[in-house]
This record gives sequence, structure tokens and C-alpha cells, in this order.
Amino acid sequence: MQVQAHKGRIMQEARTPDPQQSQRLRVNTLIRLRWLAIIGQTAAVLFVAFWLNFPMPVALCLGLIGILAALNLFLIYHYPASHRLTPLTAFALMTFDALQLAALLYLTGGLTNPFSVLLVVPVVISAASLPLRMTITLGIFVIGLTTALSTYHYPLPWQGEPILIPLLYIAGIWVAVVSTIVFTAVYSWRVAQESRLLANALAATEIILQREQHLSALDGLAAAAAHELGTPLATISLVAKEMQRALGEDERYGEDVALLRSQSERCREILKRLTSLSSEGEAHLAHLPLTSMLEEVSAPHRDFGIRIIKREGVIDGPEPVAKRNAGVLYGLGNLVENAVDFASEKVFIRWGWNAQTVRIEISDDGRGFTLDILDRIGEPYMSTREGDEMGGGLGLGLFIAKTLLERSGATLTFGNSLEPGIGAVVSIVWPRHLFVEPEPQGNTPVGTRA
Repeated sequence: MQVQAHKGRIMQEARTPDPQQSQRLRVNTLIRLRWLAIIGQTAAVLFVAFWLNFPMPVALCLGLIGILAALNLFLIYHYPASHRLTPLTAFALMTFDALQLAALLYLTGGLTNPFSVLLVVPVVISAASLPLRMTITLGIFVIGLTTALSTYHYPLPWQGEPILIPLLYIAGIWVAVVSTIVFTAVYSWRVAQESRLLANALAATEIILQREQHLSALDGLAAAAAHELGTPLATISLVAKEMQRALGEDERYGEDVALLRSQSERCREILKRLTSLSSEGEAHLAHLPLTSMLEEVSAPHRDFGIRIIKREGVIDGPEPVAKRNAGVLYGLGNLVENAVDFASEKVFIRWGWNAQTVRIEISDDGRGFTLDILDRIGEPYMSTREGDEMGGGLGLGLFIAKTLLERSGATLTFGNSLEPGIGAVVSIVWPRHLFVEPEPQGNTPVGTRA
């Protein structure tokens, strides 16, 4: 029960990503993108005006570019390069960028200007770094600017008579720009969202593994403390015993000496329990035969009304013995816990090994995985079973288990059994040389059985 509570607390802390932290844009990133835009806009205006000699309002265009440069300088002097903008501030800056670009296009031909496609850029940046509602708002605003530019604008810079572009062609440009905005924004948001969820899930995995390792380290410290205190406590107990023998039934000190001896014995019992908590205190406890590992990960889940049935599979050769690994123990325990959560009455654990591989199979008699989820199984923050009500159906626990086990060299396969009475099946297979603790020269691994 304590293991369950410990896992529950960790999963609750790691379960939901903080959008305010994961969706913040660095000011230095925005500044660099703006300098690129400023250089490009300036080069285009100067090339058209002084190289091609097309008539255009150069002063107004350079003035708009200067406003963007001034705002960039303001950001440089008022924020450190590593500062992360709040979503609302970043949204306001990108709205201004879209408005500045629209004003520049207004002076240079509107949608007939080939550079009108750059209206897509602020929306794409927003989709990659801002919350969805802000991206939708900015997208609607830019589509509105695109619509206005299709009708209201200065003539396209050109020598001689202005070019008369058919309305149908302008409508086609409008459709192209709007569809590009929608497609690229949806694509960028989807990719960025998956990247954020994956980053948060991996961070949660690291936190959980680190805490498991800390617990193992505390066990080692407890054993070391028990070992160090054992000698002086034995001396105290021996002296108290001799004093009690010498004093006999002394009325003044006999009772106090008896109390001292009883309390020292109590301390010895406490230290003995501390020693038993550690997996590092004794060398043979730092290694786990496969069957002992399965017993350790399944034991905390036996008191939930679900029978855990162990089955021995195909066995060929000595039992593999692995070094105790907090990540493997946590991952296997999480898979067993997931099976217990969705089982109707029984969970089955089957194991086997040969000279090449070590295999564990965990199954239950529940409804199994739905067909639409099997292709995406193990992704973070998604439901893994039909009717999942545990923790909101985020699937983070399964992702963490999969990640930790794969780091140890295992290959995981998820599916549904064809055998009657069995639902979901998770198969974990290690190459034996990755699972087994390397043998010292001339020694036989502890716990190996022929």
C-alpha cells in the first residue's frame, strides 16, 4: 500500500504539463526572426525602387520598416536574451508584426504583391509557440487583413501603365494565402503540441527515475547507519548486562539497569529492521533473479481483489540474474498496476528464458486495448484503454513504463490475446546479454540456478 501511495503521489505531480512554462517564446528568438524580416523587407524595397526603378512610396515603406526595427531595439534593451515572453505579450507582438506587414503590402500592391504569402509567417510562429485559442484569433485577424488587401491597396509598383490583374486571379491568390495559413498553422500546432507533450512526459520520467534512485540511496544510508551504530550499541548492551549481574536485586539501581538493557535490545531490533530495508546493504540483495524480480513488482498489487497468477513459460538454461535497476522495477510494476486496474478478476504473469532472450508477458482478463488505440499505444497523455477513468485517461504511466524499460534494452509489444478469457497482453523481451548482470571472471553469479 505504501508503494501504491508513493507512485500515486509522483504520478499526480507529473501528470499534467504546465502550459505556461511549455508554451513560452524566448524574446531572443523573436528578435532574430524580426531582424531577418527587417533585412529582407529593406532589401526588397531598395531593389525595386533603385535597381528596377519602379515608382513606389519609398519613404513610407522605410518608415514602416523603421518602426519594426525600433520595436526590436526596445525589446533588446528592456529584456535579457533568455527572457521568456508571456503568451499574451508574444501574441501582441505577432499581431503587430502581421499588421506592419499588411501595411507594407498595402503600399506595394496588396495581394498582387508576390510577397503577400509572408502573411502566413506570424500565424505559423504562433501555432508553434502559443496556446491554440490565441493562434485561432491571430489566424482570423490575418485572414481579415488578407481580405482587405484583396480590394484596398496602392497599385503594384511597375514601369509604365499599371498592370490590371483580373479579379478572378486575385480571388485565387486570396484562396491560396488563406488555405496556406490554415494548413501550415494546423500542421505546426500539431507538431509543436506533440513535441511539448513528449518533452513533459520525458521530464516526468526523469523525475520518477530520480526519485526511485533516491529511495534506493536512502535505503543504503539506513543500512550504513545501522552498521555503524551496531558496534557501540552492542557494547552498551554488554555493559548493561554485566551491571545487572553485578547489582543483582539492588533497590536503588537494579530497576534502572534493567530498563537500560531492555531499551538497548529495542534499539538493536530497530537497527535490524533498518538493515533489512536496504537493497545495497548486502551484495546478494543488489542482484535479482528473474523470478524474485517478478515477485517484488507484483507483491504490492495483490490486495486489490484481483488474483495475480504466475505461469512459467519456456525455460532453457540457468535463470538470468540482473542487477537491481530502479527503472526496470518501476516500469514492470507500472505494467502490472495497469493490468490490475483493468482486469475483471485475474492478471497473468508469464516468464521464460533461453540462451538469447529473456521474456516476460503480462496479461489480464479485461476488455483489452481498443483497435484505434493500438497504433498509438505508449504515447504520453492519451487514453490507453476503453472506459479509462484512472487519472483522466492520460496514458502517462504507460509511457513512462515503456520509456524506462526500453532504456534497459527491452522491446515492448502491445496487443490483445486471441485466447478466450484474456484481454490485453504486453510482451517484454530483452536480449539476455543486456538483462543479465555481467559475470566476474572465475565467479558464479549470485542466485543463478542450473
